[in-house]
Amino acid sequence: MFSSDRDQLRRQYLLAWRKQQQGEPMTPLEAAIAQVVADHPEYHKLLSSEERALGREYLPEQGETNPFLHMGMHLALREQVHTNRPKGIRAVYQELVRVTGDPLEAEHLMMDSLAESLWLAQRDGVAPDERAYLKRLRKLVKRGL
Repeated sequence: MFSSDRDQLRRQYLLAWRKQQQGEPMTPLEAAIAQVVADHPEYHKLLSSEERALGREYLPEQGETNPFLHMGMHLALREQVHTNRPKGIRAVYQELVRVTGDPLEAEHLMMDSLAESLWLAQRDGVAPDERAYLKRLRKLVKRGL
């Protein structure tokens, strides 16, 4: 799934969603992507057209959210929770699910912390600081979201 080719990455979402809709066999990664897409009906129309999905730029300075980045962050969070890395993230996630009553909402709450960790690592040219990331996530739980 890792690539620097934006269109290649986006095509993976299109392929997984098409396979899911047509009931075709999928790899575990495709199934995970299709589940994230299914959780976001607001992106279904976008993913129904390769031209629309591949050709669009998303400009944060104009308040736009990149749906592929958003869905990719869900995938990253789900993998982190599944592997419990950083150690303790699964407990944080489970507590946020308990409080919100919604796994998707828990992930949405966690995204800002993930984005900040990735941005800081990229800015500083280092690996993400897992301890600082987990500390930010635990603050969500302490303040009751």
